[in-house]
Amino acid sequence: MKYLRYFISVFLLSILALQAFFFLQILAWRWVNPSITAFQLAERHRLCGWSIPYIHSCGIKQEWIEFKKISPYLKRAITISEDSDFYRHAGFEPQAMKDAWDRNQKNSKHLRGGSTITQQLAKNLFLSGEKNYVRKVQELAITAMLEITLPKNRIFEIYLNSVEWGEGVFGIAAASQHYFAIKPNQLSMEEAASLAAALPAPKCYDKVQYCSKARVNFPARIDFILERMNKL
Repeated sequence: MKYLRYFISVFLLSILALQAFFFLQILAWRWVNPSITAFQLAERHRLCGWSIPYIHSCGIKQEWIEFKKISPYLKRAITISEDSDFYRHAGFEPQAMKDAWDRNQKNSKHLRGGSTITQQLAKNLFLSGEKNYVRKVQELAITAMLEITLPKNRIFEIYLNSVEWGEGVFGIAAASQHYFAIKPNQLSMEEAASLAAALPAPKCYDKVQYCSKARVNFPARIDFILERMNKL
C-alpha cells in the first residue's frame, strides 16, 4: 500500500508538472511567437526521418506574419469554414462536441469533429496525431489554458501561422506564396475561400496522392464559404 501511494503521488505530480510546462509556454506566447509545433515536428520527421539534424528544414515551409498583415477575407473565410462562433465562445462548442460524440458512437469511431479553432490549435501545438480519450482530455485542458491566457486575436494569429495547408506548408504566409505567389494581405475573397476550404484535408488539396482517404468536396466548400461571405 505504501508503494502504491508513492506511485500515485509521483504520477499526479508528473501530470501537474506537465500542465505547468504547457501553461508557462502558453503564457510566454503572449509576447513570443512559437518556433515550432508538435505537429510540424512530426511532419519534419515523417518527411526526412529521425537522422536529419533538428536545424534542417526538411522541406517545411513557414514564415511568421503579423495578424494585421493578413487579409480580412482570409480571417472571415476561416471562421466560416472552421469555427463561426470563435469570437463568441470560450474555446468550446458543447453542442458540436455532443453531435460529434453521437456520430462517433453510431459509427464505432472516436473523436471526430466538433473542434473549435482553439482546440485545433491546442492539438497542433502540443499533441500527437493519435486519437484517444486521454489525448482528448489533455486537448481540452490546453484549450482552456489558451483561452484564459491569450486574447482571441492572438490565438487566431498563432493558428493562422501554424496550421497545415499542404505537405510541408505551414501558416498563411507559406500557403499564400505556395498556391498564389502573393502575400497574405493580397488574398482576394475567392483565394481566401479556396484556402479556407483546404483545411479539412490540406495534403489532399495540395497533392492528389493523399486523396484516397479524404472525402472533401473542395468546390462545394468554396461555394458555401463564398456564399456566406457575400451575405455579410
